[in-house]
Amino acid sequence: MTALGLAQLGSLVDRVTLGMSRDVPVVPDAPEARQWLREELAKAPYAAARPTWFDRASQAFLEWLQSLTVNGDGNLKDWLPIVAVVLVLAALVAGWLLFGAPRLARRRRATLDLFGTIDQRSSSEMRTAAHAAASRGDWSLACEEVFRALARGLAERTVLSVTPGTTAHDFAARAQLAFPAFGRELALAADTFDRVRYLEQVGLEPDYRALAALEAELRAAAPATLAPLAEAGRS
Repeated sequence: MTALGLAQLGSLVDRVTLGMSRDVPVVPDAPEARQWLREELAKAPYAAARPTWFDRASQAFLEWLQSLTVNGDGNLKDWLPIVAVVLVLAALVAGWLLFGAPRLARRRRATLDLFGTIDQRSSSEMRTAAHAAASRGDWSLACEEVFRALARGLAERTVLSVTPGTTAHDFAARAQLAFPAFGRELALAADTFDRVRYLEQVGLEPDYRALAALEAELRAAAPATLAPLAEAGRS
């Protein structure tokens, strides 16, 4: 009990004693005295003086630290479990920072990389962007967006997985394995994408219409094979 609690308890005893001599004609029996004591201790000043859970936890921690003393022979064996736990935690954190975080970052980049650009949009969002560009007459951007929508859509369906470094023609050649009937259209689509994306040639409305039609047809078509892109590339 704290010093304040001891002082208040002493004051309580004094008041009980004085009350007994002034107001109480007889000495109370044991149950009545305990009841008086409980009622007095329930008052606000005594409740405030009681140690909180934080006080008890702090005291327990300080007592634990004081128990971790160096033995007379100079050994720190009481500290060995703590040192071991700290070293294990440090090794886990270092391993996560060195290996875990970069691996997650690479995996995320591999998922979002699309023909040399990190793009977090879904195929639906890309189609919407393509339609918006077409409505403005920006056929080059419309062609680029709808080709990306085609590739992202197949990746979302797990038909093909587009990895970093995959070119438009790589994608078209491998997509042909899943959709053999669309080989010519896929090759033409890759040509159009490369022209407007890398050769900076102006896309035309017929180019966009052909790409949009191909994207819609492949979105509705069932693939002939579900071989991943990496496996298809080795064949």
